Amino acid sequence: MSLNWNSTRRTFIETAAIVGAGMALGQSGSAQNTEVPKRPFGKTGLQVSVMGVGGYHLGTAPSQEVATQIVHEAIDAGINFFDCAWEYHEGESEARLGKALKGKRDQVILMTKVCTHGRDKKVAMQQLEESLTRLGTDHLDVWQIHEVVYDNDPDKIFAPNGAIEALDEAKKQGKVRFVGFTGHKDPDIHLKMLSHNYPFDTVQMPLNVLDGTYARSFERLVLPQLVSRGIAPLGMKSLCGSGEPVLNGAYTAHEGLRYAMSVPGVAVTISGMESVEVLHQNLEVARGFTPLAASQMAAMRDRAHFYASDGRFELFKTTKKYDGELGREQHGFPLSADLPL
Repeated sequence: MSLNWNSTRRTFIETAAIVGAGMALGQSGSAQNTEVPKRPFGKTGLQVSVMGVGGYHLGTAPSQEVATQIVHEAIDAGINFFDCAWEYHEGESEARLGKALKGKRDQVILMTKVCTHGRDKKVAMQQLEESLTRLGTDHLDVWQIHEVVYDNDPDKIFAPNGAIEALDEAKKQGKVRFVGFTGHKDPDIHLKMLSHNYPFDTVQMPLNVLDGTYARSFERLVLPQLVSRGIAPLGMKSLCGSGEPVLNGAYTAHEGLRYAMSVPGVAVTISGMESVEVLHQNLEVARGFTPLAASQMAAMRDRAHFYASDGRFELFKTTKKYDGELGREQHGFPLSADLPL
């Protein structure tokens, strides 16, 4: 089934709003005021909120004022992890996040991503300086290599003068505290990155109900490696990017978020929030969060197994729909705008 991203996202938000409203009716006043709990952030010594704010969607918020309100309300609720990337909306997401964090920088774990897509250390270091300027800070808590999704990405990253050397240099300069990488395509690519035994502090990957039983499962194949090494696992795409499983009845938005946040070992689940309403819906799940029991998680996987079997709702794994334009360009693939509908 072909889905238009914008219309799908809009329909998903409307559906989630109905679910969130129903949940809110059952919440007591004390639950509404309960703070979002925290977990160990791998071996870093930090404590991270179980839910984080995804920076991509701050760039799709209607205005800077709305983005700022999302960030401030999230911090007040106990969320302390904020995700971003150099390339999100051509720098607008970083700029918005930086303005929103003015006067609050020391209250958060701030992460952004370097988007070299195979280019060299010099490009990475230039992007770092631009990210720091946009974010209005002199250092990042976490700097990750973004979108490691092509088979040859690990080779390029670890090549002489590659992006991995930029991570080392940034830490040496005191501009970055912790480092990692992200990707959404194939667990084997993550495992290839890990095979270099580089001291990563974080790794970001899809963790959701469908991933649990799909053949290319990050939960089954990558997560145990991270936990055994003390690397903080960062979960993303808890609702598969545009909420397709919710729209098609596999499970509700509430169930999907609860599952992702309950995956044993995950440090933080990053969720996109382009409106205050979506933040409030997410907080209904995150405030006072307690993980699902193993039996409950197994029942959800069993119920959704049919939808997971062919990857139709995890298009970030099975197609290039969610691959960024810069990555496509650097690897010789046509840009989205050049492809027929």
